[in-house]
Amino acid sequence: MPAPRHLDDTPPDGTPSTEDPPDPRWALILGVSSGTGAAIAEAVARKPGLGVFGVHRGRYPDTARQVEARVREAGRDVFLRQADASTPDSAEAGADVLLERAGPRSVKLFVHAIAGASVGRFLSEGPDRLHPRRVQRTFDCMAHSFVYWTQALVKRDLLAPDARLLGLQNPLDQTHLGNTGLISAAKAALEMYVRHLAMELGPRGHRVNLLKFGTVMTPALHHVYAPEALAHLEARHAAMTPAGRMCTVEEVARFVSVLTGDEAGWFNGATIDFSGGMTLRLMDLVLNP
Repeated sequence: MPAPRHLDDTPPDGTPSTEDPPDPRWALILGVSSGTGAAIAEAVARKPGLGVFGVHRGRYPDTARQVEARVREAGRDVFLRQADASTPDSAEAGADVLLERAGPRSVKLFVHAIAGASVGRFLSEGPDRLHPRRVQRTFDCMAHSFVYWTQALVKRDLLAPDARLLGLQNPLDQTHLGNTGLISAAKAALEMYVRHLAMELGPRGHRVNLLKFGTVMTPALHHVYAPEALAHLEARHAAMTPAGRMCTVEEVARFVSVLTGDEAGWFNGATIDFSGGMTLRLMDLVLNP
């Protein structure tokens, strides 16, 4: 990897550079190998130029290799760790590796993009019953692990000055969708964690927020839905979203880059709505189909 350029560096021909120097700090991204996490890794490697330390379960090895290649193409360092990031032990072990790799006060951005939820019904007597193990696993993946990793980062003094910690939310807090009650509950817990951590970390100069956006096309969706179902999903989103289409992972990732900048430094404890007005037409669609 080329050595970082300082502000007063100039090219060999003596022409002052118009490019910003690479940022020596890092982004920690849980769920980095596909979907939103992968897109965010590539975006923040380009702007503001962060190194990427990512954790993933190994389900998408091809896209994980693509993430590594694209981050390196941006001139940044990258280290992807294959592990289950949802447990307290994995957070401690991962933070130890990150400290050795990047050093103290190196994490400018922490993004919690883990997917791992169970769908079903709380009172069902069939195979979709949400048993305690499913409940615990969903809360560990989608809520508790945000706290586990934050504790591990603070314990090792890994957060850079003015670090940004970001959880990801969806619009299910505004409406009802069958079989997703457990996901909604876990995301509600995540929102409370974000607010309380914002209070605890605010005096230290850090910012903790939640980014809410609608459905985006990811490998997980392609794995779950048949092509016909995906086409129907896209059509329904086009009908209810003012822009007439679904959001993309690239749009979400570019906005995360914005949130790392000084201009976004006053967001704290916020649920930032990046849904594009996805739920505005729900009543209209029901009453005037």
